[in-house]
Amino acid sequence: MTNITPEAIINQAIATLTDESEAVFALTRRVGMNFVETVVLIAESRGRVVVTGIGKSADIGRKITSTFNSTGTPSVFMHAADAIHGDLGTITPDDIILCLSKSGNTSEIKVLVPLIKNFGNPIIAIVGNMDSYLACHADKVLDTTVEREACPNNLAPTSSTSAQLAMGDALAVGLLQYRGFSVSDFAKYHPGGALGKKLYLRVKDLAAGNPQPQVSSSATARDVILEISSKRLGATAVIDNGKLMGIITDGDLRRMMEKHVSIQHLSAADLLSVSPRTIESDKLVVDALDLMRRNNITQLLVVDNDQYKGVIHLHDILKEGII
Repeated sequence: MTNITPEAIINQAIATLTDESEAVFALTRRVGMNFVETVVLIAESRGRVVVTGIGKSADIGRKITSTFNSTGTPSVFMHAADAIHGDLGTITPDDIILCLSKSGNTSEIKVLVPLIKNFGNPIIAIVGNMDSYLACHADKVLDTTVEREACPNNLAPTSSTSAQLAMGDALAVGLLQYRGFSVSDFAKYHPGGALGKKLYLRVKDLAAGNPQPQVSSSATARDVILEISSKRLGATAVIDNGKLMGIITDGDLRRMMEKHVSIQHLSAADLLSVSPRTIESDKLVVDALDLMRRNNITQLLVVDNDQYKGVIHLHDILKEGII
């Protein structure tokens, strides 16, 4: 183990991040009509994008495949080495091949490209050598050439793989934009976990499992306290003849008790807060959370067309792991 100092480690990390960020930024000067034509070629295809590569490029290819699939571009990964040993069967006639390679001259690529050309499938290259075999035989080429790797020895794929990854992301986002891929579309492909819930979980999904605390405006303070306590939502709606008159929270009760020695003589009409914060049942839960945060409250009355439907509480949202 060398006697390297903490300062040297920090400086090397900064140099690595700087080199890689500069390599990625350099790609902005190479995005033009060729990139547009590549986006259109993929978007108008009836098949999938078959992503392939070898070594570190294969690892980047797997990530690009995942990004394509999650943003509405059907994709599958095929390792270049496995392709020539049976996995060429992955390719269907309508597919487009996206091949990643830094050098563009590896033996596996040189064997694979002619086979794909014989199939008649278009080849898109993300390649770091514009004079390479792959660049010369691809139908579309996205240039990811880097001046040097961030590795001090200029050997380990670092800047080059960052450039490949960034170009793949740019391609995925370009396709997303071309297709008009929306938030609701994104939600269809991300139904699991907190991210998915943010995109599709609606107020009615949570409020439906809660009781619907309510009292009339003539209810006694005792009745109000019992309703709030029994329903365990920290509040009750005040309803007269089907019309929402207001809300009474446990905070309202505490504040009223600070003003009066006894509140037993008071009715719900004396305790309620008019114009309560409400939300429609079809709204996303994240919208309810935002409304709670902005108003520093923990529950909202759910109201559709002036009809009281129930309560959504901050604890409901916490249980779903959305926060």
